[in-house]
Amino acid sequence: MTELLFYDDVNLRQCDSRVVAVGDDGIVLDRTVFYPVGGGQPGDSGILRLPDGSEIAIETTRRRKDDGALLHVPATPGNASGLRPRDHVVASVDWQRRYTHMRVHTCLHLLSAVIRAGVTGGAIGEGSGRLDFDLPDVKPDRASVEAQLNALIAEAHPVTPRWITSAELEAQPQLVKTMSVAPPSGVPRVRLLEIAGVDLQACGGTHVKNTAEIGPVIVSKIESKGARNRRVVVALAESAD
Repeated sequence: MTELLFYDDVNLRQCDSRVVAVGDDGIVLDRTVFYPVGGGQPGDSGILRLPDGSEIAIETTRRRKDDGALLHVPATPGNASGLRPRDHVVASVDWQRRYTHMRVHTCLHLLSAVIRAGVTGGAIGEGSGRLDFDLPDVKPDRASVEAQLNALIAEAHPVTPRWITSAELEAQPQLVKTMSVAPPSGVPRVRLLEIAGVDLQACGGTHVKNTAEIGPVIVSKIESKGARNRRVVVALAESAD
């Protein structure tokens, strides 16, 4: 089992690691700062630096389906063939890309607090993201949603993760806002993400520590996606220039 250091320190950008296994599908490390794709958030990219100074570029990070192993996937297939178990590497995440994902992800949690409806889907991209809401009879006003989002961001609410048991989550189903994706079952703990005074929900992704870090955003589009779904697309203001 890989130790996930981003849960202890989301701003940690690199770590010393040991290789656990190397396969055609990727590299498994004993500890990592790389977040694997999940919950609409892309997997991290970056580099693994070897003791001789050479580097292996990592294109993405994901979990293997059969056993859940966290795989660091090289950008060039076969580029990790020289690695062996217990080899030392320094794992360095592409911080600018990750931090952008963190800002967008936290913004989407604010969006789910502004629009109080079931979330049927979502995705995080480079400087923008979207949520789909179960709103068959309502189309939210773009200007109003944008103003409410930016007000919450400017209020500088602390953002804090915490853990509860699976039993506690079952007793509080309102903590799961996504209708299409549920937290893993049968695990001893489930991670919550709290935006103080604004939102509390189950989430395993990475987030900023304060809403002020998000910066100004725009609501670039609100559109219908089928009979019931309304898609709301938001973007960091500097990404939309």
